[in-house]
Amino acid sequence: MVFAKAAAPQKRNVLFIAIDDLNDWVGCLGGYPGVQTPNLDQLARQGVLFRSAHCAAPLCNPARAAIMTGRLPSSTGVYDNSQPYLGSKVLDGVLTLNQHFKNSGYITLGSGKIYHGTYGKFADKRGWDDYGMMPDKSELPTPGLQGGAAAQGNFDFGPTKTGDEEMHDFGTAQWINGHLGRKQPAPMFLAFGVTRPHLPWYAPKKYFDMYPLDAITLPIVQEDDLADVPPAGRKMALQNRDHERITKAEGWKKAVQAYLASISFADAMVGKVLRALETGPHSQNTTVMLWSDHGWHLGEKSHWRKFTLWERSTRNLLMIKAPGVTQAGGICDPAVSMVNLYPTLVELEGLGKAGPQDGVSMMPLLKNPKAKWQRPVLTTYGLENHTIRTGGVKEGWRYIKYRDGGEELYDRAKDPNEWKNLAGLPEMDLKKAELARFLPATNEPDAPHAKPDPTDV
Repeated sequence: MVFAKAAAPQKRNVLFIAIDDLNDWVGCLGGYPGVQTPNLDQLARQGVLFRSAHCAAPLCNPARAAIMTGRLPSSTGVYDNSQPYLGSKVLDGVLTLNQHFKNSGYITLGSGKIYHGTYGKFADKRGWDDYGMMPDKSELPTPGLQGGAAAQGNFDFGPTKTGDEEMHDFGTAQWINGHLGRKQPAPMFLAFGVTRPHLPWYAPKKYFDMYPLDAITLPIVQEDDLADVPPAGRKMALQNRDHERITKAEGWKKAVQAYLASISFADAMVGKVLRALETGPHSQNTTVMLWSDHGWHLGEKSHWRKFTLWERSTRNLLMIKAPGVTQAGGICDPAVSMVNLYPTLVELEGLGKAGPQDGVSMMPLLKNPKAKWQRPVLTTYGLENHTIRTGGVKEGWRYIKYRDGGEELYDRAKDPNEWKNLAGLPEMDLKKAELARFLPATNEPDAPHAKPDPTDV
């Protein structure tokens, strides 16, 4: 496609990379011993790695809505995957991130999963100059290790019969690389959405071979972990009833192997794009912001998938490399919110303000990752179910308040697995009150729902 925009003076391009359902099982975050993510690790070393980044919501649509609008679910009423948020009355007139870049003279290009599913690729038609739609040509395992994706709500996994080139994410990377490989008449906002490790965990066999079953390490779990969790939390943990089915025989190890294989495949696709950037005409003037939308459970608290308010679901991957601003090897430990990405990019690239937002710019942390930062993070799952996260990756507190009044409180320095709920102890009343001050004062009612979206599991 040929664009007829006038050249803009000396503005950085933005390479905006999203990875779906990736928790901290990345080498630079240390979430799983032996995971192979060389490309993500290399990018982390080149800029600032945020080791305690947390989503606004632990599921795709509201998490991505928050990132792309800078507004929290409690401000928009977008809590679920079946809510096409651009149709919400609350968001009428809200300028999305890519729209703002387009209005500021950027060419806006995207491919893969940036917005969510049905409301994703063309939910924001006016915000994109072009959007690549790449088919998946892979030959899937039959029937798959769990009996087929349709049979288990997409919870299936196994090696494909074909290689990288037939995968949807490979085609997406190729499309992105086409734009990275040539000069442009204006700066680009280039969005690359990687779908793996989202279910089903299908990836070429060579990635499964990286993780022999006899070397798989299972997550550390406590069998009675839900005993001190209030009913609302237990309901979230057990809603899909995956744990009993998946952990039969060697199913648990096979599932972990498949998740790891999908992560390493995603890493390879990111590496493909980063190499194109490094060898192309935009290597010196491109900001790279790479993020995942939320975390993922693999049996912790008898739960699989996301959809909870514990660390396993809320913690994201986030790294930023900005020429002339960030220094290589930056490590930022304080908890930060993904709702901050929009205002951070706006300040980083010198765009004007885009209207009311709940996030704040993290420019001070990009310039100095050790700068003081004490802003508790709010994560919401459903109307009036919230968690507050404070402190660094190995310290701080998590406070959960459910709509029905149920509470959880964890001292993360002493209890990093969040096994001991302290909320019922009288001596913790002051701590709960201190953290409760950061709960939203108002909770916008649910935005309108559309037909349920079965793709995000």
